[in-house]
Amino acid sequence: MGRRSERARKVLMDAAEELFARDGVDVVSNRRITEHAGALNHSAVTYHFGNRDELIQALLQRHLGDMAQRRAELVAALDPDAGLWDLVACRILPMVQGFDALPRPSWRARFLNQVNSLPSLQNLLIGSHEGDRELWELGRRAVQAIDGVTPTTFRARSSILGHLVLGVCAKYEAEVEAGIQQGTWIDVGHFLTDAVTGMLSAPVTHRSDYTIPVSSPQLL
Repeated sequence: MGRRSERARKVLMDAAEELFARDGVDVVSNRRITEHAGALNHSAVTYHFGNRDELIQALLQRHLGDMAQRRAELVAALDPDAGLWDLVACRILPMVQGFDALPRPSWRARFLNQVNSLPSLQNLLIGSHEGDRELWELGRRAVQAIDGVTPTTFRARSSILGHLVLGVCAKYEAEVEAGIQQGTWIDVGHFLTDAVTGMLSAPVTHRSDYTIPVSSPQLL
């Protein structure tokens, strides 16, 4: 891929991420994306990405690529007997560090929250994690670190927490743009790591056959 083509893809991706974050993935047309990107060819999205799902997948992969090195460094430094907080931190802190490194205003947390809120797009988000052995291993170790919580309950809680984490990050990102934020992205990461650790390890007070269907992306 030539440099001009790479630049064109980046400009389109930046424009799409902003519009999706602001207005919603399901209401923004390809034409609006190309116009916002300043492209003269209204078929630029199709030319560079093939279709809309591939554009969204490219945005997801960009986000995951930005996180990968940060997460790998944290995982490599983990003690073999690391507790649940440290395992959860390996999932959350690289994400908020990535948000913190973006130019202002940033739109990524709000874009991801939009994708996660639409059932029609959740398979793309789930698929973007397929084959991620490092993330799978973090989840396996997290289950082992909790007493009295079955893998089924863990997965259900993790699914709920995926929505919670992205919702908090999206709200904070909007507050940064508005100039009313309190604390830093790292503060947000530590707050979320504490909250997620507590919710994953909460006691099961009434054992039953009920659990929520795990159809949305899981945090771990």
